[in-house]
Amino acid sequence: MTKGFDVRASTQPADAAVRDTILANPGFGRHFSDHMAHVRWTVDGGWHGHEVRPYGPLMLDPAASVLHYAQEIFEGIKAYRHADGSVWTFRPEKNAARFRNSARRLALPELSDEDFIGSLKVLLAQDSAWVPTPASASDECSLYLRPFMIASEAFLGVRPSREVDYYVIASPVAAYFKGGIKPVSIWLSSHYNRAAAGGTGFAKCGGNYAGSLAAQSEATANGCDQVVFLDAAENKWVEELGGMNLFFVYKDGRLVTPRLTGTILEGVTRDSILTMATDLGLTPEERPISIDEWREGIASGEITEVFACGTAAVITPVGELASEDGRLDLTANAGDVAMRLRSQLLDLQYGRAEDTRGWMTRLA
Repeated sequence: MTKGFDVRASTQPADAAVRDTILANPGFGRHFSDHMAHVRWTVDGGWHGHEVRPYGPLMLDPAASVLHYAQEIFEGIKAYRHADGSVWTFRPEKNAARFRNSARRLALPELSDEDFIGSLKVLLAQDSAWVPTPASASDECSLYLRPFMIASEAFLGVRPSREVDYYVIASPVAAYFKGGIKPVSIWLSSHYNRAAAGGTGFAKCGGNYAGSLAAQSEATANGCDQVVFLDAAENKWVEELGGMNLFFVYKDGRLVTPRLTGTILEGVTRDSILTMATDLGLTPEERPISIDEWREGIASGEITEVFACGTAAVITPVGELASEDGRLDLTANAGDVAMRLRSQLLDLQYGRAEDTRGWMTRLA
């Protein structure tokens, strides 16, 4: 047991045969493990009540602040089964730091690394059997961990909540995109923006994702998999997708991603790719990139690849940019660098490559 957490084991855990059936075909975010971690915060008592308890519904007052003022944040992180049976996660200290940044922006209490990473470890100590075992090197199954924090005080009034609850739940998952890796089509949003300067764009909060859903629906209606947003000030500069960061590969070896300006989520996968780029002889670069440069770069051959990245989908080539002005086919320029980086990252996460940077943390 991780120090400081009390454990109340489920008296009705999933039958092993049922769990094995789920793990054989988990989908993404449809099934959940037997337990969840929980820590309580109050303005007078600070963080307390550290526990692991059976997974189940939450009891919330109808006046709970989160339901009315959306004061909440979350993270996404995966647990990977290695060949020796051990369970590891990837750069959890980065998620913990981002969680604190999000909390600060949403006027929520900040959680320490000890409690954040400790909650993952204590949950996995109970539910390690829910971590799928890859059948092969191409099997990207894992246990998706969802830490989240909600304002739970019952009151109606616009101020920071004086009561907060932090939870971690776990869901066994297969690859994010069904049917294996293939270039995705991207819809350029002309009517919606994801974030603006001074807003919550850099925070991982539900409001950012709720605000992207209308644009995502527009993308789906136009036959696209994802939506890409431009900046709110000039409607010119590429920012990110609804849930992933973007990279552009140039023929001279530059690997360019939009610079963090407070409106873009600081992705853990994004940061890792910038560090790994030099391993493949690439020159990483963070700077503004306009939608015109994207289009002209593809037309001229200056941009040789575009790909998206995130914890859930890992790295995914972009095969088409579509908008109200037409469709730009990128399939001829999709894949090589993206897939090499993807392979390098997955080999590290699943323990098939040496962890020379100390990025992996053992959970069980």
